[in-house]
Amino acid sequence: MAFWRSTVSASAVLLLASCASRPNLPTLGAVPAFTLTDQNGATFESASKLDRQVWVADFMFTTCPGPCPLMSSQMHQVQKALEAEGIRLVSFTVDPEHDTPAVLLEYGQRFKASPGVWHFLTGSRADLNHLSKDVFKLGFVDGQLEHSTRFVLVDRHSEIRGYYSTSEPDAIARVIEDARALLKDRS
Repeated sequence: MAFWRSTVSASAVLLLASCASRPNLPTLGAVPAFTLTDQNGATFESASKLDRQVWVADFMFTTCPGPCPLMSSQMHQVQKALEAEGIRLVSFTVDPEHDTPAVLLEYGQRFKASPGVWHFLTGSRADLNHLSKDVFKLGFVDGQLEHSTRFVLVDRHSEIRGYYSTSEPDAIARVIEDARALLKDRS
């Protein structure tokens, strides 16, 4: 009986330790490979730029008088907190007609985006709409310039692991905490 208890106890400890080291975040969908254009006018292929990376995405536009500047400031907070740990950030425009690579580059500089860490992407309205509506489940990119104010956390396997409403007071702290847990998980 004592052997059985010690075996069960040891197994329980190992099980708890393995659970503690793995992020307890749901898998909410997959992000397929995509190709867009970045703020430098270069082709951005997610398969090479985001492969095996933990990243945070949002949808915004540079002439937004509302939540976008706040969201970009919050994204900068995520960058500052996690850049040294290897996080990647991706901001997709919902206004591809206006947000050219040059405009996105200037916008990124305004928010102190680190090159190679925070990418600003544009492309065809159809491609951006597909990503926003079908992949990230955040709504349409249809010319109305309405968009979600949520951040999306993606793991190393291109799986969506969390949505965070940027209007909630603890959202950025939760994004950072959850991203940090994913960054530590090397599986």
